[in-house]
Amino acid sequence: MKKLTILFLGLFISTITFSQSSEKAKSLLDEVSSKMGAYKNMYIGFSQTLSNIEAGIKEGDEPPIRGEINLQGEKYSLNYLGNKFIYDGNKLYVINNDEKEISITDGDLEGDDGFIYPSKLLTFYKEGYNFEMGKLKNLNGRKIQFITLNPINSETDIVKVELAIDAKTKHIYKLIQTGSNGSKTTFTITTFKSNEVLSENFFKFDKQKYLSQNYSID
Repeated sequence: MKKLTILFLGLFISTITFSQSSEKAKSLLDEVSSKMGAYKNMYIGFSQTLSNIEAGIKEGDEPPIRGEINLQGEKYSLNYLGNKFIYDGNKLYVINNDEKEISITDGDLEGDDGFIYPSKLLTFYKEGYNFEMGKLKNLNGRKIQFITLNPINSETDIVKVELAIDAKTKHIYKLIQTGSNGSKTTFTITTFKSNEVLSENFFKFDKQKYLSQNYSID
C-alpha cells in the first residue's frame, strides 16, 4: 500500500510539474508572438542547415542555405532556395527564377506537408502542439531559452520542434525541426530588423516587370 501511495504521489507531482512547464512555455511563446507581431514590419535573414545522424550527415557537412523574408501583417516577401514568394494578403506568387516561371494561387501556403515555413514562425505553434520548457543555455554571450513542442498528431512527419528564444529580447533565435526519418532541420535567424521604411508597392506583384523579362505566368 505504501509503495502504491508513493507511486501515486510521484505521478501526481510529475503531472503538476509538466502542467506548470507547459503553461510557462505557452506563456513565453505568446509573449514572443505578441512582441514580434506588434512591429510594423520585420526583416529576417536566416540560415538553414540539415543533419541526419542515421544517414551519416552531420551539421556543417554542407554550407548553410541562406534566405530572407520581409513581413508586414499577413503580407510577406520571401527569398528562399532560388525562389521568391510574394503574398499580398490575397494571392501567393511563387517566382521560380531559374526556370523563369511564376505560379499564382489564392491564399497563403497551407503547410500541409508539416514543414514550418519562415512566414509562419509567429503563429505555427498555436495549433497542434503540446509545450514543455527546455534548457536555458548561454550561446555566444546570449541567454537562450529552449522550448520543446511535441505534435499532438502522432502520425505527422514531424516528431519534435524546438524553439530557441532570446531571454532578453524575447525574439526567436532558432528553430530546430526533427523529422520521423531522423533528419534535423535548423533555421537560425542571423539578421533581424524591425519597423523598416518600405514602399507602398513592396508586397505587390509587378506583372509587367516579369513579362518584360520573358517569365511565363501560370
